[in-house]
Amino acid sequence: MKNPWFLPSAMLLLGAVGGFLSGRNTSSPPDSSGDDASRPTRSAQRSDASRTADASGKRSSRLDSMDEINRLPGNSNRIQALIAFYSGLSPEQLENEARKLESLPMNERIMASFLLFGRWAEVDPTAAMSFSSTMGFSGMFVRPTILQSWASVDPANAAKYYADNPREFAMMGMMGGGRGPMGGQGGASIIAGEWARQDPAGALAWANTLTTEKSQALSSVVGEVAKTDPKKAAEMLSGMSGGDLRDAYSRVAEQYGASNFDEAQAWIRSLPADQQADALASAIGGLSNKDPQAAAKQLSQMQDGDAKNDVLGEVVGDWARVNPSAAGELLKSQKDPDAQREAMRDLMPTWVGQNSAAALEYANSYEAGPVRDSALQSYVWSNQSAPPADLVKVAETITDEGDRNRTIGIAASRWMREDPEPAKAYIQQNTSIPDEAKQRILSGEPMWGGRGRGRGRD
Repeated sequence: MKNPWFLPSAMLLLGAVGGFLSGRNTSSPPDSSGDDASRPTRSAQRSDASRTADASGKRSSRLDSMDEINRLPGNSNRIQALIAFYSGLSPEQLENEARKLESLPMNERIMASFLLFGRWAEVDPTAAMSFSSTMGFSGMFVRPTILQSWASVDPANAAKYYADNPREFAMMGMMGGGRGPMGGQGGASIIAGEWARQDPAGALAWANTLTTEKSQALSSVVGEVAKTDPKKAAEMLSGMSGGDLRDAYSRVAEQYGASNFDEAQAWIRSLPADQQADALASAIGGLSNKDPQAAAKQLSQMQDGDAKNDVLGEVVGDWARVNPSAAGELLKSQKDPDAQREAMRDLMPTWVGQNSAAALEYANSYEAGPVRDSALQSYVWSNQSAPPADLVKVAETITDEGDRNRTIGIAASRWMREDPEPAKAYIQQNTSIPDEAKQRILSGEPMWGGRGRGRGRD
């Protein structure tokens, strides 16, 4: 049985390359008045896609095969070469290259897929979509990239195709947080964001015609405008209501906070009273990306509650990169233990990478309980420098049985790879690791499944 060839790491990349490609094509908005969803097809783009000479008539220096590209030193050189290679292919040639992807090692396949389908969507999007439907489970991972790249050059027809073929995108946006089919952002939001880069008014008008995903699309339009003109984005909110308006407030506040926090605060004070706390938290989150210390100061002045808790991890994580000790003190001053526990996962990995001894001392400064458990668990999971035998000892002090067993298992698995004999002795006498997990660890398998290598795995 063939394993899906996109692992969770692919989800983190999904859209990043598509966004890079689409960003190269937004300077001159296309004519989107046509109704034919297949307008930018093979014949319309063939001459551009197959061009291999520059304006002076000289032969392009691009490499002519994936084999040549993969032998280049330097990953950035390979990416640039892939972009040049795919940009010179006709739609038929792109389809032929797509059929070769499965023979590539997975790390090369992921990157090549995003670049290839991003380019294919610019020159023959319906063919790219059709091909993705032949890819089985893997097809849903490239479909967001196709949709975004299509929308970057022809948002109206991308929107029409999306509306006419809803089942092709059924998995997009179904699981929370982030980009892609398993990462929360739906197709309407992707289209709306790309459309707003070219024609904000047109994007807003389209978003208002939607019945499903309307809120996400409106929020995406307003958020895109707010990146460059928060005042204009705020003016676009006048026709919104209910959940659409709440989401839009947050998107504008986030960008406003990043660009001018004083103006953002003044605008937030003009909002309905029950919307101000969430908007302020979003503005602080935007400020945190730019000035985490200032964001921490603003956070400390917020009233305790859900809004404050929601942005706590973001501020703590951003500030930890600059001053983990200060970020730790901010976290310790919070009153909600659940919020502390969650934000600990943003603090500890960064602190462990900078000074693991100080991070462990901080974790142990908490009383036994859920917050300390979260700190110690994050310490063990993120520590790549300490001997696994030492990490096991730290894991043994976690009070929650489930967290303790999982964390011991992770440390023991690493110990097995580094020093098998003492690790085996420890695992065999340990009474907290379940028997099944023991067998997996002792045999070198992942602690929670994942047998076999499968095609496309290195």
